[in-house]
Amino acid sequence: MAAVAALLSQTVARVLRLAGLPEGERGTGRGTRAMDEKALEVYDIIRSIRDPEKPNTLEELDVVTEDCVAVQDLGDGEYLVVIHFTPTVPHCSLATLIGLCLRVKLQRCLPFKHKLEIYIAEGAHSTEEDINKQINDKERVAAAMENPSLREIVENCVREPE
Repeated sequence: MAAVAALLSQTVARVLRLAGLPEGERGTGRGTRAMDEKALEVYDIIRSIRDPEKPNTLEELDVVTEDCVAVQDLGDGEYLVVIHFTPTVPHCSLATLIGLCLRVKLQRCLPFKHKLEIYIAEGAHSTEEDINKQINDKERVAAAMENPSLREIVENCVREPE
């Protein structure tokens, strides 16, 4: 099941990359290369986020992969960053917290102007629709970060290893 979800996530990410190309750049490789570089930049930021329960990173657990990140040029120096992450199990109780960690780290670390959309890979969680709404709702994210206990957990997860 996880392998199917990962494959689906990779396919969606590739389609989004291609869809983000301006008409004149399709087939030349210039737009694809630039968006792939931005996607790798995003991935390098999120790969070191620690799992809230385990001593592993999200990369080590295959929660995030290079292919789960897509970047689309919106023009005027702004980019749409879309992430489809895959929780370790379909009933993961910390999937919302992982999404929150992704959002917080990217908001702090992305060096370019961006819009951010974070989703659970389709079919990878039993309540993915509800979780997707939560992690993409600015008011819910702000409220969650006001909770001192939750903020401490997020800070521990997003802290760079020494």
